[in-house]
Amino acid sequence: MYRGVKILHDPVRNKGTAYTDAEREFLSLRGLLPPRVHSPAEQELRVLNNVRQKATDLERYLYLISLQDRNETLFYRVIMNHLEEMMPIIYTPTVGKACQEFQHIFRQPRGFYVSLQDKGEVKKILQNWPHKECKIIVVTDGERILGLGDLGADGMGIPIGKLSLYTACSGIHPTHCMPVMLDVGTNNESLLNDPLYNGLERRRVRGEQYDELVDEFVAAANELFPGVLIQLEDFGNMNAFRLLEKYRNQVCMFDDDIQGTGGVAMAGIIAALRITGAKLENQKFLFLGAGEAGIGIADVFVAALAEKGIPTDEARGHCWFVDSRGLVVHGRENLADHKKPYAHDHEYLDNFLDAVKALKPTAILGLSGQPQMFTKDVVEAMSEINQRPIIFALSNPTSKAECTAEQAYTWSDGRAIFASGSPFDPVKYNHQMFVPGQGNNAYIFPGVGLGAIVSRSRVVTDEMFLVAAHSLANQVTEHDLERGRVYPSLSRIREVSAKIAYDVARIVFDRGYSLTDEPDDLMTEIRDYMYQPVYPHYA
Repeated sequence: MYRGVKILHDPVRNKGTAYTDAEREFLSLRGLLPPRVHSPAEQELRVLNNVRQKATDLERYLYLISLQDRNETLFYRVIMNHLEEMMPIIYTPTVGKACQEFQHIFRQPRGFYVSLQDKGEVKKILQNWPHKECKIIVVTDGERILGLGDLGADGMGIPIGKLSLYTACSGIHPTHCMPVMLDVGTNNESLLNDPLYNGLERRRVRGEQYDELVDEFVAAANELFPGVLIQLEDFGNMNAFRLLEKYRNQVCMFDDDIQGTGGVAMAGIIAALRITGAKLENQKFLFLGAGEAGIGIADVFVAALAEKGIPTDEARGHCWFVDSRGLVVHGRENLADHKKPYAHDHEYLDNFLDAVKALKPTAILGLSGQPQMFTKDVVEAMSEINQRPIIFALSNPTSKAECTAEQAYTWSDGRAIFASGSPFDPVKYNHQMFVPGQGNNAYIFPGVGLGAIVSRSRVVTDEMFLVAAHSLANQVTEHDLERGRVYPSLSRIREVSAKIAYDVARIVFDRGYSLTDEPDDLMTEIRDYMYQPVYPHYA
């Protein structure tokens, strides 16, 4: 056991001024701390005062990350007790700004970096990770960070933030979490020309060299941490789909941008239909953006219709896409493979508004990373077609949203059912208060991850995300719906995640995916696993 100043520098064991007099004697801490012993509640109050006095969200982010680096227990106590206030700071939208400034605000290393320079020695260097009981890895190559593009090694803020949410939202122990950056270079000229950039000073590699590094990492991670859950995060389209297809049946892996986004959006749609009273099989979706997120949502929707006995080709006909070149239709040249299943017979249209008018969708979903693409004309057209138009502006961060909550409600005369990827404040319109839903993946991936970990699943399947979507939608209350919110309050996220974990784990055991026996009381097993930010006693 560490003693003296060493334990004060260990974020896992450090209690700061909360060490009791007996602990200070036992751990040789007398004289190294101010004499007054503070309760965790008093420490929390100090943190909140400091956070709220900061001038910008980026300053708040830096303060909280510094707290995480010195006292993880207190960090998670603050985050869990004030999640609605803190999540926009430790994750989207602020994490996007933090990644853009990562090389300039870098203070202390966190996470693990695997670069091209480590090829052939990945297993060797992975053994440098200090926590030997790793249950989950979130890994990125930094090519498509949120809607911000290629940020190279500066994208490390995303795995760090995602794993903070795993702990805060579903109770995965912090020492069981490993953020990983695969540094294969960057094509971002501003980073390559910045002397403070922390990543490799070279352009991105593609092809065989890239694949060999990923293969080596996946193999080494599974050898050192058997059964570890690997979450792919913010890979570019050209790699995300093929990596998921390559590994999904070999190891316990999923892609949050594809499957997680699909699950959370599907949950929002299911909840929205409780407001409209319409049936799922009567919906027509029009997506703006045909990348990982949009295809992922469409795939989950197709799976939901398959449950109702609708053939795959017919189900896909309910989903239409507009990408940067226009409507995705048969006959268009150079369509990416992942778009081809959703290319339908229709005249080519080169803009989104014309597609809305021609196709008459019941819902539009923005995943383009292009702000203000849901114009007043688009929202008004949707409102002419539908009594309650479903408008999901899901691009992150907030600056990239296709429209704001206020715009959606105002332009639809208060009839829109709105959700967004990043948070928006409640909107008062015509004497009614609307609370926009946030279609944040944090509603889905923590529960899916918790269920996979507790059940020791050897794979993660699309069925698990469909089950998670239904589980999440079922936890939206009538009170939520009355206020226009199609997701539960974030204040309930741990309860929500535990229920999702239970439903996912049930699939694992029922389908024979588990590497262990089913416990007698599955929900108790899940709740017992969930981390609580409580200080240990040392004396």
